[in-house]
Amino acid sequence: MHVLTGVPKTALGVARIRAGETRRPDALFQDPYAAAFVAAMPDAYADDVTRSDAAREVGARIAVQVVIRTRFYDDYLLAATADGIRQVVLLASGLDTRAFRLPWPDGTRLFEVDLPEMLAFKEGVLGNAGATPACSRTASVADLTGDWPPTLTQAGFDPTQPTAWLIEGLLVYLTSDDAARLLDAVGELSAPGSRLSSEQGRGAKQLAEIAAVRSATGGSEAVALWQGGIEDLPSWLETRNWSVEQHDLGDLARAYGRPVTGETSSGFVIARRR
Repeated sequence: MHVLTGVPKTALGVARIRAGETRRPDALFQDPYAAAFVAAMPDAYADDVTRSDAAREVGARIAVQVVIRTRFYDDYLLAATADGIRQVVLLASGLDTRAFRLPWPDGTRLFEVDLPEMLAFKEGVLGNAGATPACSRTASVADLTGDWPPTLTQAGFDPTQPTAWLIEGLLVYLTSDDAARLLDAVGELSAPGSRLSSEQGRGAKQLAEIAAVRSATGGSEAVALWQGGIEDLPSWLETRNWSVEQHDLGDLARAYGRPVTGETSSGFVIARRR
């Protein structure tokens, strides 16, 4: 059994949230494999019973964001392929099962890139579940803070073809420099017409507030690993040959029939390569 720690363990937390959403009668998506990941490591979150109320509140806010972003990214990828894109790349794919659970058009090639321990755990669970991908799927081992593009191209990725990139739940775990290097590499691999979607960066003020909560309450493991990424992602992309549209979390939640209370300061971008 592979033990997940650090950032890989946060992927298990995301799977737990997706499993819970899948059980709801009004679920915004179906992830039939999420529960299998959770079952494979039943003691991973045994210490939840000792969490403070403030830490639970932070966790609840993260759960809402995960549910909304999962549905949003599902829609984004299906829209991209409906428009003719047949090459999809999931960077830091974690325990994402879109290759198995979405209705992909014929000819879709999907590439997943992540760390070796993550992919080993994932492949083991999916193999035991008898999961079969609904498209051509290739999983590649690479460190996204290093020189990862050669690994992707050697796996069959074609940089001359338009690509739908998904960077879900990753940038906030990177320093601004690492995030910039990653996105620069994505740009170099993106033919005109390619698309990119990710969460918008968290501002310095918001990260400072979260750090204060973490210090006072023990926070959550996911929050403890945040480094901020790129603070103003839309502007950063616009200056690098991408056209960007922004989507507010609160607006999406209302559109999905899951309105959230209070103001929201997070959201998502869809960028198109010019």
